[in-house]
Amino acid sequence: MNTQWIVKPAIALAAFYLSTSLSPAVSQNNPKLSDAEVASVAVVANQIDIDYATIAKEKSKNEDVLNFANMMIDNHKAVIAQAVALVTKLKVTPKDNAVSQQLLNDAKKTEKLLRSKKGNAFNKAYIDNEVAYHKAVIGAVEGLLIPEAENTELKSLLQNVIPALKGHLVHAETVQKKFR
Repeated sequence: MNTQWIVKPAIALAAFYLSTSLSPAVSQNNPKLSDAEVASVAVVANQIDIDYATIAKEKSKNEDVLNFANMMIDNHKAVIAQAVALVTKLKVTPKDNAVSQQLLNDAKKTEKLLRSKKGNAFNKAYIDNEVAYHKAVIGAVEGLLIPEAENTELKSLLQNVIPALKGHLVHAETVQKKFR
């Protein structure tokens, strides 16, 4: 199975993160993101995973995949709600930017590929993407969004999300082992 398009958003995010943060000298090349742009990337990244999980709920009959998808929807909706509450409190409107646009463009390709799969091929493609996506998002949150966030409450929200993202990754890797 060719999975190159499945993990493309994750690879794009990871490549962006790696290319901009491998060393202190290189990390100076991080794009300058305002708090409004950081908030946009965070919301977009969470919504993308909700969208992937929604596809999984439509297409899978596998209990492990469905449980994982339900957890993704619940947890990522909660993060979006926290982000919305914070930006509302701070009177900041999330601002579209090149990072969030690239995530959305790549997610469309992944969604198309996921929709083309059936049965265990879908289950494997979905969970492989979730593993790659969470690795990339963790890297981007730690290496790009947190360093770029200026507001302490926004920075704290991002820092507080990392343990959940790492928990999602461990869970996804556990499910992934069942499809090898």
